[in-house]
Amino acid sequence: MDWTDGIVRIIELNTFSNVWYWLIVVGIWSVVSNWLIGVPFDMLFRARRYGTAELADVEGLVDIHVRRIAAYHHSFGHWLIGLIAFVLSGVGFAGFYYGLELGQGLFVLGAPLCLIGAINVRLALELNQTPLAGKDLVHRLFRVRLWTQIIAMVTMFFTAMYGMYFSLAKLQFF
Repeated sequence: MDWTDGIVRIIELNTFSNVWYWLIVVGIWSVVSNWLIGVPFDMLFRARRYGTAELADVEGLVDIHVRRIAAYHHSFGHWLIGLIAFVLSGVGFAGFYYGLELGQGLFVLGAPLCLIGAINVRLALELNQTPLAGKDLVHRLFRVRLWTQIIAMVTMFFTAMYGMYFSLAKLQFF
């Protein structure tokens, strides 16, 4: 084996049998679970635990991100939804109809991320219409984080099971 074979094996596009894909999956879901509409979880935890100064920081950061997300949504939200739907359906079609493993891996990762994105945009639009403050805001953000983590756990479990099935089926044990 020469050095080019080693490089090709490291960056090969097989998703479910490649360690790079799983590192990306874990990294993306840990980042998505830690940030809610641009607010890191440690700030929410400190605001719930300590009180006034930290709570004011969270309220200010939430207000900034809510206005930013609402402005983006009103400016080009429909175009972005159409583009994401087009790309995701194209990747899903290439993955599941034509059997492209990279397409399957990207679809299994991208579809739940779109759901999380929709939850965050909906939360931002709701907070833009009826702002919350204080402990009510922190409680609402904690609830959304709980649902984000539930979706992440289910998705990672499904991705692992599907990846094992795909890898075993590729070996043609069945």
